Amino acid sequence: MTQKTILFDLDGTLTDSGEGIMNCAALALEHFHIPVPSREEMRVFVGPPLASTFRSFGIPEEKIPEAVKVFRSRYTPVGIFENTPYPGIRNLLETLNRQGHKLFVATSKPEEMAITVLRHFDLEKFFTGICGAAMDESRTNKEEVIAYLLEKNGTADNMLMIGDTVFDVLGAASHGIPTIGVSWGYGDPEEMRKAGAKAVVSNMEELLSIIEKE
Repeated sequence: MTQKTILFDLDGTLTDSGEGIMNCAALALEHFHIPVPSREEMRVFVGPPLASTFRSFGIPEEKIPEAVKVFRSRYTPVGIFENTPYPGIRNLLETLNRQGHKLFVATSKPEEMAITVLRHFDLEKFFTGICGAAMDESRTNKEEVIAYLLEKNGTADNMLMIGDTVFDVLGAASHGIPTIGVSWGYGDPEEMRKAGAKAVVSNMEELLSIIEKE
């Protein structure tokens, strides 16, 4: 088995953060008197950069920083912990570490928030590095986050992205990195396949099996 450098998305891949993100997004929409849609429709807030999703809900460009500020006013003290690791994630990370793979997090969540989440759930120790978005919005999307990760840590043979949305697939592909999609998160498995994901898996055992065969 070849040792790999594996980049993990966070929201929707390592942890189910949907409740906290959607609750805080609803607060921001209410702030602008925008009707809050169904829970199913609110799932689009999990994964992509906040600004782009607020934009799609009709918040004017000049008001997006205010929307993000309202979101974070609840997310930082409360919403960030309305979150739980997916069943089997800890065992998966332990196994990959034991097999000698080098693990990183590459997330569109602000980096300091990602570190807080992973530290809270005692998952930080499994990763060589945690790379996320910048609080000043100078680095937001997955392509930019991976560029930042590669700049800090260098490229390596046998790199692999694990994520739950088409943004993970496309962001990694822009750097020549293949992606294995996971279906337990918030993205559309078919969209990931169409975007070029090597595979889309539905459980931890299937994910580990594909990693070991790559």
